[in-house]
Amino acid sequence: MSSDPISLSKALASFDALWSPRIVTRVNDYDVRMAKVQGEHIWHVHDDTDEFFLVLDGELHISLREPDGERTVLLPQGAVFTVPRGTEHKPYAPSGAAILLFEPTGTPTVGDRHDEIPEHVDATTGHALTT
Repeated sequence: MSSDPISLSKALASFDALWSPRIVTRVNDYDVRMAKVQGEHIWHVHDDTDEFFLVLDGELHISLREPDGERTVLLPQGAVFTVPRGTEHKPYAPSGAAILLFEPTGTPTVGDRHDEIPEHVDATTGHALTT
């Protein structure tokens, strides 16, 4: 881990892959991850951990399946939201977004349970495959 400040804009500019978070630093046993997102991710759930989202640029939608039914949370630039553990959710960004996530180290992007994973996504990590 670097003891120097980290430029989020430089970190974001260092990759182009969508839905493929990069670890920018660690805090205790948590990864601070950055991702570029556009279009839809998949429905998934993290059984044992909450998932924190901060929208750095653009707009992120997160659909949630809760006991009272399904709803969608809209996160504009600068907004934060935490998906509670055990809540099935699907992030999507119709026009694209850059996000920062806080998750325990090793947490798969596709959660513990999920819908079918598209062919362009690594089923182990949840990261987009490069060609």
